[in-house]
Amino acid sequence: MLIRHHVLAGERIHGDDTTVPVLAKGKTVTGRLWTYVRDDRPFGGPAPPAAIFYFSRGRRGEHPSRHLAAYGGILQADAYAGFGDLYLEARKPVALTQALCWAHGRRAFFKLAQLAKAPLAIEAVRRIDAIFDIERTINGLPHEERHATRQNKIAPLVAALESWMRDVRRTTSRHAELAKAIDYMLKRWAAFSRFLDDGRICLTNNVAEWALRGVALGRKAWLFAGSDHGGERAAAVYSLIVTAKLNDVDPRAWLADLLARIADHPASRLNELLPWHWPRLIEDRSLAA
Repeated sequence: MLIRHHVLAGERIHGDDTTVPVLAKGKTVTGRLWTYVRDDRPFGGPAPPAAIFYFSRGRRGEHPSRHLAAYGGILQADAYAGFGDLYLEARKPVALTQALCWAHGRRAFFKLAQLAKAPLAIEAVRRIDAIFDIERTINGLPHEERHATRQNKIAPLVAALESWMRDVRRTTSRHAELAKAIDYMLKRWAAFSRFLDDGRICLTNNVAEWALRGVALGRKAWLFAGSDHGGERAAAVYSLIVTAKLNDVDPRAWLADLLARIADHPASRLNELLPWHWPRLIEDRSLAA
């Protein structure tokens, strides 16, 4: 699949998954839809964004290991343990570089700040938001410029946040929700702070979460996949639809035109039908008419 090859050629990809009900012997069981998204735009990369989806019956780590068997770059994701084998030094062909999502880290503090009005949680959110504020100013810049700004302006904030969290943690009960929120980040601090040393890494995994949003909405409409094969077909369709949306292309118009053209289109030129090339194809056809 051309989209799959394009995504897995990215230096950094985003990964995430969500549940999908699957019909099985008169009842539904829980399957998963996984997505991996390439989006180089935050660091000024010229390659078009794209997403691929996979279906599985369970959520075991063997699934992402199979999906990314040939990949050797940076994986931006949450702290799901099933990704763990991908980061091992002994992994072949090479260990993936782990980059964690600050939006996930912030979320637990934000809930405590909103619901419990906890002063320390509010302070944690304030400190993290200061990092996000600077990050917004470098979105879309070349990775070298992003790296320079992070080293000069963000690294001191990250160091101060780590020091502050360690001080708070020493006086907080391990059973407290605040301690759990702090531990989530501190136990994985190397992966959380890795963005400081690589301008290609994003601060969040939001683009993967966005890619899965259509699945969450779709569950209310189509309720379940009729079989494992149905789940696999859904994954293929979501790959097409989400990639089109990432490129600001109307999925319905693109797919209608694709189906009308593909039977007579040379196999050696299928690349021309990809969503990011399609607007030019339509323009050329209009000029020729």
